[in-house]
Amino acid sequence: MKIVYFASLRERLGLSEEEVLLPPEARTVADVIAFLGKRDEIYEAVFCGGVFRAALDKRHAKAEASIEGVREIAFFPPMTGG
Repeated sequence: MKIVYFASLRERLGLSEEEVLLPPEARTVADVIAFLGKRDEIYEAVFCGGVFRAALDKRHAKAEASIEGVREIAFFPPMTGG
């Protein structure tokens, strides 16, 4: 699965994207977040308790959204506008 990181997440992780082999039990965005948070200390700092948004194949998605059939997951900080 291609995972893309934007803005402060990219800066904290030190990469803009990566290919990740997800475990079969990773079925939702929340499952992917939990998996990433267990990779190492840096990922834990970013994904455990962090505030960010997700997109599946370039469409905003909630934590409970299924990742079945998805080719790309993107994570980015919340956006504000005026």
